[in-house]
Amino acid sequence: MIWENILIYFVVIPVLTLAGLAICKNIKQVRAVSIVGASALMVLGVYVLIEFLQLRAAGNVEEMLFRGDWSWFEPLNIKLSLGVDGISVAMLLLSCVIVFAGVFASWNMDPLPREYFMWFWLLSTGVFGFFIAIDLFAMFMFYEVALIPMYLLIGVWGSGNKNYSAMKLTLMLMGASALLMLGIIGIYFHSAADGNLTMNILEIAKNNAIPNNWQYFLFPMTFVGFGVLGAMFPFHTWSPDGHASAPTAVSMLHAGVLMKLGGYGCFRIAIYLMPHAANELAWIFLILTGISVVYGAFSACVQTDLKYINAYSSVSHCGMVLFAILMLNTTAMTGAIMQMLSHGLMTALFFALIGMIYGRTHTRDIRKMGGLMQIMPFLGVGYVIAGLANLGLPGFSGFVAEMTIFVGSFAHADMFHRVLTIMACSAIVITAVYILRVVGKMLYGPVYDDHHRTLTDAVWHEKFAVITLIVCVAGLGCFPNFFNEIIYDSFAPIIKALGAF
Repeated sequence: MIWENILIYFVVIPVLTLAGLAICKNIKQVRAVSIVGASALMVLGVYVLIEFLQLRAAGNVEEMLFRGDWSWFEPLNIKLSLGVDGISVAMLLLSCVIVFAGVFASWNMDPLPREYFMWFWLLSTGVFGFFIAIDLFAMFMFYEVALIPMYLLIGVWGSGNKNYSAMKLTLMLMGASALLMLGIIGIYFHSAADGNLTMNILEIAKNNAIPNNWQYFLFPMTFVGFGVLGAMFPFHTWSPDGHASAPTAVSMLHAGVLMKLGGYGCFRIAIYLMPHAANELAWIFLILTGISVVYGAFSACVQTDLKYINAYSSVSHCGMVLFAILMLNTTAMTGAIMQMLSHGLMTALFFALIGMIYGRTHTRDIRKMGGLMQIMPFLGVGYVIAGLANLGLPGFSGFVAEMTIFVGSFAHADMFHRVLTIMACSAIVITAVYILRVVGKMLYGPVYDDHHRTLTDAVWHEKFAVITLIVCVAGLGCFPNFFNEIIYDSFAPIIKALGAF
């Protein structure tokens, strides 16, 4: 039965939380139900990690573990197929942490807190479902479930030019979804050499039936379809506006987890299922993603709004994920997954802190802030830690991820790859410039005005969210080998498929 599969509870728990929220009468009940749901997901995530490590230690190195297949629509051979490898487990853990911290960051959400959390949990349902699905139809369905709530979460509970931002985000991501849907349909109709069509990713990869000429057509559709969500240049423009207008926890979930669906989809579908086209066409997208890395960093340098700075920083760091995936070797791909984890935690921490600072100062303009370290030392120290992690200080997650990416990228002996790698490396210097500029202007120096002297520091639920994320950022930076052992074996089938060409 479907309930015997542990993975299905990553979807069941958010759905049950949604149902519980529907009958809540006041904000205290809403908070309690959301905390129970987020805590249950954290426990489930840790349990799956422990079970996964035990199976691997016992020599079980199958492509996917905790497999489950249930017929969904027999005429098209569509099934609800579940399974995880090390990469999926890492993404599930990241999602659990961000959702958990996001609940506490939304503690005082107003207006309509119940409705806000219901859309928040619907988005979370789509995210978790996407990472456990190994059927193209199920992945696409959960992908859409994760995207649709963003319009209302930004349009109703956002700030600034929220209606424009929500519509722009929705139109661009829905356009990418249409392209992605066409790519998935194309893959489906070329999924089996014997005529038995399937949407199971593992079966499609095993059959290796997609003709090379169709791969040239379908690879760009799927890579761009997912790449738009990964803020790939020149399709990134929805991201800064969406981040700037979204409420704090939505920005955390959006940048911390939702954008990772783009990189994960490029890796799991475009690269894995169409290795011939990946080898032949990677250079085109390497140029685009390389531009994303440098352009995002430069754009962050000239911003004065804290959210826009972090949003363009996310364009740069997510571009680095796609850049590393396209290097098509184990070291760079390992760095890509580490960067997805690192950026997810760092940017969630940034957006949480920005939201807390904005809630007190009522401005995100760094020109109208100064000396905040004297007034709110906890938030100030948290922002410094997030900034140091973002610029790649050793001991934090950013250093491990970026070093792995650049070592793997420079392993290519040809001039093209090495020149692109050197250009991408320049983003590290640019990142240091805008991070240190913001820290110096906002946190140190004289206090901007007398009103700021009356501001308060973080309260307990804000401190809990911030500390949770800081511990995770430091843990990934100090114990990278633990996470490397989780994800390393998962690259074997992808590298084998790429090596065949």
